[in-house]
Parts: sequence; C-alpha cells; structure tokens
Amino acid sequence: MSRTDAPFGWVLPLSLTPPRLGDNTADMDRLVSALKTALSTEQVVVPLGLARRLPQRLRTSDWQVRCVLLRDRSEYRLLDVLSALDLMPITGAAVDLGTTRVVVRLMDLVSGAVLGETAFDNPQAAVGPDILTRTHHADCDQGLASLRQSIVTAVNHHLHLLCMENDLSLQRLYALSLAGNTVMTHLFLGLSPHWMVREPYIPVVNTPPVLSGADIGIDMHPFGRVLVFPNVGSYFGGDLIAGILYSGLHTREETSLLVDVGTNAEVVLGNCNWMVGCAGAAGPALEGGAARMGMPAGPGAIDRVRIDPVHRRLTWRTIADRPPVGICGSGLIDLAAQMFRAGLVDIRGKIAAPHTDPRLSETGGIRQFTLVSENECVAGPISLSQPDLDSLMRSKAAMYTILTTLVNTVGLGFEDIDTFYVAGTFGAVIDPESAIGIGMLPDLDRKRFKILGNSALEGATRALVTNNCLPEIDAIRNGITYLELNVNQAFMAQFSAAKFLPHTDRRLFPSVSVPTVSH
Repeated sequence: MSRTDAPFGWVLPLSLTPPRLGDNTADMDRLVSALKTALSTEQVVVPLGLARRLPQRLRTSDWQVRCVLLRDRSEYRLLDVLSALDLMPITGAAVDLGTTRVVVRLMDLVSGAVLGETAFDNPQAAVGPDILTRTHHADCDQGLASLRQSIVTAVNHHLHLLCMENDLSLQRLYALSLAGNTVMTHLFLGLSPHWMVREPYIPVVNTPPVLSGADIGIDMHPFGRVLVFPNVGSYFGGDLIAGILYSGLHTREETSLLVDVGTNAEVVLGNCNWMVGCAGAAGPALEGGAARMGMPAGPGAIDRVRIDPVHRRLTWRTIADRPPVGICGSGLIDLAAQMFRAGLVDIRGKIAAPHTDPRLSETGGIRQFTLVSENECVAGPISLSQPDLDSLMRSKAAMYTILTTLVNTVGLGFEDIDTFYVAGTFGAVIDPESAIGIGMLPDLDRKRFKILGNSALEGATRALVTNNCLPEIDAIRNGITYLELNVNQAFMAQFSAAKFLPHTDRRLFPSVSVPTVSH
C-alpha cells in the first residue's frame, strides 16, 4: 500500500496491493488496514452499505482508489471509495441557517473552491417572523414537523439548484455544515424548543453528534454526513461559535470582542486563555424589522444614508443598486446618526418640528421624516416615524448595555479591547461611524473595528475546508463561560442611561458632537 504526498483533507488516494494466494485478507479488512496506517489511527468506521459495494469498486478501479473520509470527533468515517480515475468534484455545502435569511454555499472539498452560493428567505417566516412565534407554533399538533419539513425542503431545493448549475449530481455532495441560533438548529433537527423559552431555559441538546444526511432528510450522498455547530445555551447559538472559529478570537493573545447581531445580539469577549459570552434582545429593530418600511438586508434595501449637516442635502444607496423598496438595519442606523448630526433629532431621540425641514411632517401627532418620496419609490414613500425611531433607540441602548455589562463584569473597559469584531448579515454592511454616532457601539479608535460579514457562513465553510475542525469547535464551545443577563442587576440601570443620543454620559463618546435641534 502507498499513498500520495498530497496533504489529507477529505480525499485520501490509496494504492492497494491486490489479494493473491497466500494473502487472502478480506477486501474491507485490507482497505481499513491501509487507512489506519495512512491516517495513524485505530478508528475507521465503514458503513455496511458501502461494504456491500466494495468488492466491485476495488476491482474495477484496479485497486487504485480515492477514499472520501470524514474525521469525526473520535474516529474516521469512510463515506465512499472512488476510482483513482474519477476526478469529478467531491463537494460539501455550508449553510447559514438564519431566522430571516438562509445562505447556502457549495464547496469543492478537494480544492476548497466555492462552486456557487445562493440565499433565500426562511420559509418558516410564514408562521411568524420571530423565533418565539415559531416556538409556540411547534407546540401545536404537527407544528414542529411542519416547521422542520419547510426548512429541510427549502435547503434541499437550493442544494439541487447549486448542483445543477455545476453539472453535478447530489450524489457528489458528501458533507453539510450548518450554523444557526439554538432555536433554528432545533427546528431543523425536529427537536422541540418548548423548554428553551421557559425558565430555566433548557435546550434539548447543546452538542449534536455528526448526523447522517439520510436521517434528517437531506438530499445528498447516501453516506453523507451533517455537522451542526453546537450551542452554549438557549440564546447563544452555533452561529456565534462559527463566528469565533472564523475570526480566530480564540487563538489570539490579545483580548477581542465579537458581536453578532441577528434575532438576538450575541457577544463574546476573550482571548486564547478565556472567553465570556452573553446574549440579549437587541436584534429586531437592527434587522430592519421595527420600522414600517424596515426589511432585512437584501436587493433594494437602503443600506447607506448621508445628510449634509450644513445644507441638509440627502443621498442614499440601495443594495445591488436596485430601486428602493425599504430600509435595512444599517440604513436605519445611518439615517438616525445623520439626522442627529444634522440637528433633525435631539438627544432624547425625538424628531424635530416639521418647520425645520421640508421632509419632516406630522400626522395625528406623530412626526416622521421622509427618506424616499412616493414619486421615487413604487412601493410607496419610505419614511422614519417617531415610533420607528423609539424602537431603534431601545435596540441601540440594549446593544450598548449588553456590551458594557459584559466588559465590566470581567473587570475590563472598552479601552482594553484590541479588536472589536462585528459579525452577521447586519454586520456585513454596518458603518461603525454611524453606530458610534448613535451610541450603539463604543467610541473607540475606528481602526480597532473589523467587519467580518457573514461569519456564520464563513465558519461553516471553514469546517468543510479543513475536515479536522470538530475538536477545535468543541474546545471553543466548552471554553465559553455564559453570563446570564436576565439576573444582572446593573443591566437595567445602564440600559436607561443608554436610551439617549449618544448617551447620558457624554464623556463616553468624546468624538460625537451634539448639535442644536429646533423645536
């Protein structure tokens, strides 16, 4: 037996010595022995279904094979044995299972190349846009089954489309890695989230085993496997574990902070020696879900707003340069920061009187600012009302308070943080200057901020590319101390102080100037 000098990822080339008189080792024993030697392991698992195919496969390949293997936590699992002449792509898929949006990326497991990527709205939103509504629906008759089936069907559909685009069969899909919050993970696996929303908030499982694709209904190779990122608890999910893996926070000597804003704000602080994490409700308004014209980040969503503070000239940008249909979280933060800077919003977060700007109006005692007029948008005018802004103020205050509480709990200040990672779909387009301008993120040197983009997807991708990430992922998960904010006495006092622009304590935001607002 010999093997090539290529480093092992998912595919291990082997040249086996054919059996002969005097060497009557069984076919599977011969292969497994060669694998154990090549991999320096005593644990190689071969599915019975693959053993049934083995005699013919070895002989038609003239004993020159490529073995597709998954490195599980304690063993290697043989997924397929291919001819050495079979050079068709061997693929895997990384999935960011978001509450609102799902992203699927098809990968070549040998080269690490991205073969395709697609995104779609989570079909479970038909039941409700938030995880609490879906959790209650799961308690209804067939509710959990229908929620699970809807997302599994959608993922399968898009896996099929990605494979078709690459002229591949789903039989060439051997692995899927999935990162999502704890509720989304449970619904995907058909596990009840019932006790996650009831004290003391316990999930069914924190660290799912590597699963068979067939067992959970994923259309892939019959022996393909699914890796689901573990969660720390009910509100600290696998999406943030994936983000930590991607950022490398857990490998650095310097102390860093990572925040992932989605349905919740999930935050982790630490370095290679320690990590502390927490989660809190700061997401809906920041995802664009609070404003009447709010929407998740997607084509046609306004994600950038600028107002000239002198002439109040307004400009905006949409994602993919499409006609405007709404405004996403980063656009809302930009708009609030720009209105505050231009004197159109005061320190209490109250919109100025209509006479100060032609885009300001008041109907039924409720003030609003029109960002896009009815003539500019087929979906109708896009505006920010006072209730919209109030919701954003609560979300930004919660975000800043979560960060402050976590940092103060370990005896540090924001000045002790070397790198401030901003992750998630929301974090992909946020302008730190605007977030600081409304007091959502701390007033630090802007060079300390690093935008990670969709870190859940990137972490899931890394788990595919390396094929030896499970011990590292488990070490990340087990190395996090979770801080429960629900019982933190200082949280509410700090939250009240943060519900101003940028904050009641102006010393915390020295770079943010406070304009005069005319009422």
